[in-house]
Amino acid sequence: MRIIGIDPGYAIVGFGVLDYRGVEFTTLEYGAILTEAHTDFPQRLGNIYEDMCFILERFKPDALAIEQLFFYSNKTTGIDVAQARGVILLAAVQHGVPIAEYTPSQVKQAVVGYGKAEKRQVMEMTRRILHLEQIPKPDDAADALALAICHGHCSRGARSLTQRTGRI
Repeated sequence: MRIIGIDPGYAIVGFGVLDYRGVEFTTLEYGAILTEAHTDFPQRLGNIYEDMCFILERFKPDALAIEQLFFYSNKTTGIDVAQARGVILLAAVQHGVPIAEYTPSQVKQAVVGYGKAEKRQVMEMTRRILHLEQIPKPDDAADALALAICHGHCSRGARSLTQRTGRI
């Protein structure tokens, strides 16, 4: 299964592409889509959409894992991130890629084994699981890879349950 993990944002969108076979992950690529702060916001969204379409066409993933959106203290930033997330989801839908959403605690649980793990622990375990020499940079790419790992682990459990019972 080929999985693309996405850490949504409007200045930086982290992405990580993994192949998952059995219990092994292979890292294909990771990085970030960057938009310029001086660019009009609608154009930034357009740039994110175009880059996402390019990545989806290049890697043809079987699934897209993305973080569920939470609003903390800055609602304006949250709304802007939600809009960026929307164009990412649109690109996935238009390319026929199934979407899975995960909370931060689900990602922490799947990667570290503890839903309240520190960000640094998640990054280190991501590095170890993927047999990387260093923690991926930028942090947004590391977060995206963790989302892809989470989906691999979670979908494996769902596939196993489906194979045993014929339903989820």
